[in-house]
Amino acid sequence: MDDVTKEEIIKEAIENAKKENKKAKKEDTKERPAGESLQDETDKAAQSKAEAKQEEETPEEEKTDGEEAAGEKAEGADDGAAEESAETGEAAEKKTGFFQKKNKSDKYKEQIAELEDKVKRQLAEFENFRNRTEKEKSQMYDMGAKSVLEKILPVIDNFERGLATVPETEAGSGFAEGMNMIYKQLLTELEKIGVSPIEAVGKEFDPNLHNAVMQVESEEFESGIVAQEMQKGYMYRDTVLRHSMVGVVP
Repeated sequence: MDDVTKEEIIKEAIENAKKENKKAKKEDTKERPAGESLQDETDKAAQSKAEAKQEEETPEEEKTDGEEAAGEKAEGADDGAAEESAETGEAAEKKTGFFQKKNKSDKYKEQIAELEDKVKRQLAEFENFRNRTEKEKSQMYDMGAKSVLEKILPVIDNFERGLATVPETEAGSGFAEGMNMIYKQLLTELEKIGVSPIEAVGKEFDPNLHNAVMQVESEEFESGIVAQEMQKGYMYRDTVLRHSMVGVVP
């Protein structure tokens, strides 16, 4: 009973499946356009499936390519930025080096200017020192010369007094002539070193040259004129070595 029942159920199921299959084929035949075979539909389905799969794969590949391109672009940008930064750094270093050289050059110029100024000042100080020492030397020489000449002047005075006392009868004697020659030689040598007598008689009284010791009446000279010289005065170059001792007409 059970076996018969199982076989009947199996048969019935097979028949139902066949009916369903036939029914499905009929429906497919109705829906399918004319002239289109099942193989064509199968090919189309496979092609559609392949296209769908390709569409699914394509974005990933494009995405990968885009990411790679973006990465390359970013790397290129980084490289460009690095190169630009390096160039900027080199330019900055060159600029800094230029300013450093310029600053060094300016410092050297300042040092050279300072040294030149010091040298000029030292030369000016040396020139002033030389002029001052020469002037002092000349003054010391003049002072020494004046001191010696002041001591010689009384000797000249004595020569003049001695020659003035020689009698006329002995004026041509050898002794008198020898004294006169020595006197003239002494005056000549004094003139060579800058000593000259001060003119007094007949000149207007000058307190810078003359020393008035008395008043003298004179019909020959007017008032204020030196009429008599008691002691001869002398000049040494531009300075008075000894004032003339004179008498002036009142």
